[in-house]
Amino acid sequence: MVKKTALIFGFNNYALEIAHNVTNEYEEVRLFSLNEKIEEGEDVFEPFDLSDDWSIIENSIDVEKSVAFCTLEDSAENIFLTISLRAYFANLTIIAVASNKENANKLTMAGANKVVPIVETTADIITNMLELPISNSVLQNILFEETDLKVAQIKIGDNCKIKDEQILSIDWSRYNGIIVVSLMHEDMKNEFIYSSKVKHHVLQSGDFLVVVGYVHDIEEFKILIGSES
Repeated sequence: MVKKTALIFGFNNYALEIAHNVTNEYEEVRLFSLNEKIEEGEDVFEPFDLSDDWSIIENSIDVEKSVAFCTLEDSAENIFLTISLRAYFANLTIIAVASNKENANKLTMAGANKVVPIVETTADIITNMLELPISNSVLQNILFEETDLKVAQIKIGDNCKIKDEQILSIDWSRYNGIIVVSLMHEDMKNEFIYSSKVKHHVLQSGDFLVVVGYVHDIEEFKILIGSES
């Protein structure tokens, strides 16, 4: 059987969560930390130094059956990493995390096949999504497929139909095609929707719901609840 490998670059929450959730997708998952070897529980991060010499990796994987995740927190380093990998591996699938739209464009130009933009106000969305089993297939589509799946922030206004309702009491299944991931308050604090604290929260004007779904389903959801945005 052809060996399938996930190469994950970056020692942070995104790298760890991606590693834990692609284990069943790949025969081998290798994690890399910039400049030093790190042991994090059962995970061991191999060191790398952004060099142009990736021959050690090349000789141990089937490039066409592998994928690289570039999740370095320093944007410039993440772009350089993407450029370096693309220059050495013409046929490697590269998925990169971007801190904003500008960096997303740069990563695309650098050679990433797929860029996942993580804006400041939704920095924990992927981590939270991975805690929901129902969301795993959605995450796979966002990462690996060119689909219409989007992450959107839906504002609760004064005239919103679910304003003043407790999150726990709302039957989200009646809203087809969307997954409600987290609640974001006016102060931009983001909290997982099914945490013991948030599920008892009563929705107020100024709250935001962070949802994942197809564009048309998100628009229909906004109409059904009477959202302002």
